[in-house]
Amino acid sequence: MFDTLSDRLQEIIKKTSGNAELSEENMSDSLREIRRALLEADVNLRVVKAFISNIKTRAEGEEVLKGVNPAQQLVKIVNDELVSILGGQNEPLNLAQKPSIIMMLGLQGSGKTTSCAKLAIKLKKEGKNPLLVACDVYRPAAIKQLETLALQTQSDFFSIENCSDVKKITQEALNYAREHNNNVVILDTAGRLQIDTDMMAELMILDRMFNPHEKLLVIDAMTGQEAVNVAENFNEQLGITGVVLTKLDGDARGGAALSVVYCCQKPIKLTGTGEKLSALEDFYPERMATRILGMGDIVSLVERAQEAIDIEQAKEFEKKMRKAEFTYSDFRKMQKQMKMLGSMEQILGMLPIPGLKKDDREEIANAGEKQLKRIEAFINSMTPEERDNPQIINSSRKKRIAKGCAMELSEINAFINQFEQMRKMMKGFSGLQDKLKKQKNKFGKIPNMPNLPKNFNGKFPF
Repeated sequence: MFDTLSDRLQEIIKKTSGNAELSEENMSDSLREIRRALLEADVNLRVVKAFISNIKTRAEGEEVLKGVNPAQQLVKIVNDELVSILGGQNEPLNLAQKPSIIMMLGLQGSGKTTSCAKLAIKLKKEGKNPLLVACDVYRPAAIKQLETLALQTQSDFFSIENCSDVKKITQEALNYAREHNNNVVILDTAGRLQIDTDMMAELMILDRMFNPHEKLLVIDAMTGQEAVNVAENFNEQLGITGVVLTKLDGDARGGAALSVVYCCQKPIKLTGTGEKLSALEDFYPERMATRILGMGDIVSLVERAQEAIDIEQAKEFEKKMRKAEFTYSDFRKMQKQMKMLGSMEQILGMLPIPGLKKDDREEIANAGEKQLKRIEAFINSMTPEERDNPQIINSSRKKRIAKGCAMELSEINAFINQFEQMRKMMKGFSGLQDKLKKQKNKFGKIPNMPNLPKNFNGKFPF
């Protein structure tokens, strides 16, 4: 996401680093390039003008610190303005009421029904008990689609067969929710290929009758400038409370995200970042700004890791590594957990690697994914006994494994050697860690280790 804009902004900032200070002349060149970058990213013209004006005012004002690197000054100014245009701060969903009503709005094809299911999964992780309600009585198979997604997400589902009265469906759904302790009701309303008066009239009736606590407009991030028109129309008629941006992972430009918030003065509350039903995240403007500027998003990566990685299993892996008992079965389990963090390209995008452009990131990610798939095929070609006991893999077993995964014997030998070297290295680190602990217990400190921090406790972070 934002790849085009991110690459261009990083290039502009890099050029600025060669200047002694921010001057009117070099700022004029930088602002011109930033303006072009924003327009190429399909950012709305109103947003571009406001963005450039604010940066110029900040750069010429007293906020710029003398003696600080010009590139760092520009990064700080651009970062602050990106955060401001993206909404300033995270806006959580209003779920204080029981049941809380969330009305999902949007045009047909924006990903509204899928977003309902993704939202249900997210709320369940947060301890909520959501109810998915089929209020799209016009689109063929819409009800069946939501019911199927409800089964996949193990969420409660409500609909009334052969009923086209959405007011009755909503009222009955609320009664059902109160009886079955569903504390969040998600209404999947009807969408159209374009905004029309009939659609708006129906939504306005639901809004006035049931007073939803959240009116979330689902927008396809890849629609670009049209996203602003759609958002302004819905906001004018219904007074939306927030936006859900879908397909953000497939939008290289990012103009919709930067434009919608500024033009409608409504926050982006959630973003869809992948096809998996778990790929719906809270939107944090400051995190998105740092990612656009190539500074990564470590906080979000850590949060993903906390959700994906089984702590108890990780501790078990550590014990096995310390004793050189780590097996191919353990490696496969670890690899499955890592996959849950996202694709390698997504992970690289969240790491603070300055200057890493989209093409370079894709090349590294593709090579890494390819290698991991080969290793996975290599391990899958083993018997369960071989995976749990690497030492029994002899030459004849290697030949069979090579045939099973369609690899050369030399490549199999290389994988096995690398695995054994890793096991020995981990055991060696473990021995060093134990030795340092003993020295610390004996002397009260670790001697001859001046480069370690004062608060070092004898435990390495691996």
